[in-house]
Amino acid sequence: MKKTGAILKITIPLILGVVLVLYSLSKISISEIFEYLKASDYGWIILGTLLGTLSHISRAYRWLFMAEPLGFKPKFANSFMSVYAAYLINFTIPRAGEVARASILTNYEKIPFEKTFGTIVAERIADTLMLLLIIAITLFLEFEFIFNYFSEKFNLQTLVFVTLAGIVLVVTLFIFIKKSQSKFALKVKNFVLGLIEGALSIFKMKKKWPFIFHTIFIWVMYVAMFYVTSFAIPQLGEVPLAAILIGFILASFSIAATNGGIGSFPEAVVLAFGIFALAEDPSRAFGWIMWASQTLMIILLGGLSLIYLPIYNKTAK
Repeated sequence: MKKTGAILKITIPLILGVVLVLYSLSKISISEIFEYLKASDYGWIILGTLLGTLSHISRAYRWLFMAEPLGFKPKFANSFMSVYAAYLINFTIPRAGEVARASILTNYEKIPFEKTFGTIVAERIADTLMLLLIIAITLFLEFEFIFNYFSEKFNLQTLVFVTLAGIVLVVTLFIFIKKSQSKFALKVKNFVLGLIEGALSIFKMKKKWPFIFHTIFIWVMYVAMFYVTSFAIPQLGEVPLAAILIGFILASFSIAATNGGIGSFPEAVVLAFGIFALAEDPSRAFGWIMWASQTLMIILLGGLSLIYLPIYNKTAK
């Protein structure tokens, strides 16, 4: 049963990715994407890629603050290369990158695997909280627009019914999870408790403020990377900030849906930008160009990291 579950975890994102790639390319051909690329401003694409790289550098540096309380002083180079190697490996097997990153750091920094993996899980908790914060900020800033959009799509009675049904469902689930001893309930309970514990542990760190600064910086760079790259496509025109924020949120979830967001990333962009009546073809082209530029950088630096890691650690001794 466990083997079947593991196979499904690998195959479902791959199949979904292939289906979405085929769907996306049925809407816009590769030659059309290249036409948009030819007409684009490469300066903005390069700037977006550099901002993405800065976020990864910050991520690698942030991890050093987590290793220090464990009694270790790892090399920044190993942390940086492990980050890019992890991103690259995630393109083959979803979420395998975190395990690979922990293994790399264990191998070259001699930190016990369970401790290394624990710090990476804590990092993911911090990142999850940041994504939730961005969603909350987006809802706060664009509440009127979002409310009006759904009011137009659904009548007010339906909207009220769905909202109340959602509240009832959340309260029912909360009570069930709190009292139930089922495997599902315990998993959810442990996840939520882990989220809270991980968030609180950040404030107990010796260098909590530098850690928080880098966490914010990472996600500001993510949003900025998305925003500046939109300037590269002249056919898009001026993209509203609300479209950028909603597009970024949906694109972030798309990366978890398929291997590295293949196929799902451009379609998430189209879905978000469509809410603001932005043209479908330029939106889809932007999604592909944005995804491809970041992916090429990950393939390049991730591949070089895997090659150079043993060489660097052999000469660094």
